[in-house]
Amino acid sequence: MIKISNILEEIEKIAHPSLQESYDNAQLITGDINWDCSGVILCLDAIEAVIDEAIEKKCNLVIAHHPIVFSGLKSITGKNYIERTIIKAIKNDIAIYAAHTNLDNVIEGVNKKIADKLSLKNIKILAPKKGLLKKLYTYVPQSSTHIVRDKLFQSGAGNVGNYSECSFKVMGTGTFKGNEQSQPYIGERGQLHEEREDKIEFLFPAYLEPKILKTLFEVHPYEEVAYEIITLDNIHHQIGSGMIGQLDIPVDTIAFLNQIKNLFDTPIIRHTQIVREKVQKIAICGGAGSFLLNEAIRQKADVFITGDYKYHQFFDADNQIVIADIGHFESEQYTIELFYEILIKKFSNFALYLTTVSTNPVKYL
Repeated sequence: MIKISNILEEIEKIAHPSLQESYDNAQLITGDINWDCSGVILCLDAIEAVIDEAIEKKCNLVIAHHPIVFSGLKSITGKNYIERTIIKAIKNDIAIYAAHTNLDNVIEGVNKKIADKLSLKNIKILAPKKGLLKKLYTYVPQSSTHIVRDKLFQSGAGNVGNYSECSFKVMGTGTFKGNEQSQPYIGERGQLHEEREDKIEFLFPAYLEPKILKTLFEVHPYEEVAYEIITLDNIHHQIGSGMIGQLDIPVDTIAFLNQIKNLFDTPIIRHTQIVREKVQKIAICGGAGSFLLNEAIRQKADVFITGDYKYHQFFDADNQIVIADIGHFESEQYTIELFYEILIKKFSNFALYLTTVSTNPVKYL
């Protein structure tokens, strides 16, 4: 039987919870990861109607983009839609899980889905983050280098952009002398020993450190493993906010805005003044992305597509870019497809349902 933990592991391979913003609550909100999973409902918002759908379809896991509990609850009495949803989920043994800004912040996440819908090319993270990478140095007897290196690769070390199994090796001589309590792998107690060793270096994402170290200690032959880990200030080009890319050819601005309306099934686009006849370089951010406007301008985007723009924020376009507010729900609706695509690769014969409930609270006349 498939456990809820098995399902969530696949999501977290793409969007690890440590990649969420500090204000977020992307995690398991109700339920137990050790439950057997009877089926999954995939949605943008885990509201009460979606829990009803899960009950009807006999699914005990709801995976949502937005956390139904965003800040602390001081009581759960059913006085609002959040509390009613939580009560119904708990009473019916339904687990609710949210992958929110951690899914926004990855190269294969929410914004990639928008970019694919727009057929953008040469896409990259609009505002990549720093301080998310670490480097491991370890010293291995040359006879064990391949074993240690391969196991660390399998644990996620050595992935750089589009390349995997990246490492650097330097040959040298290590010295050590074990005391009477030591159990040396090579050499003799109480005697200085010299050994031809390789110093191996690997990059890895910071959240993998426990897994990397566990592997290192398990596979390294020495009784005392010599290693160093440092935090890097490098930009992580696969983690960050928003995305930017290009259309194959410049297109008429009004025609492009109409294309967006059709692709995202929105009845209206709130936009700033049309400052150029044609557009090609497109910046995007699913959800509320106004904080990325200056970066979109700096990178000379022609259009910035996002949601939740306020009146005064539109002035910030300052005739340098076209802001296109297509709505929060509309910009993130294909996240449901993204969840499905992630999970169907592993669970091709499992009950995975895209919600039939429209959770958009905004209505249009």
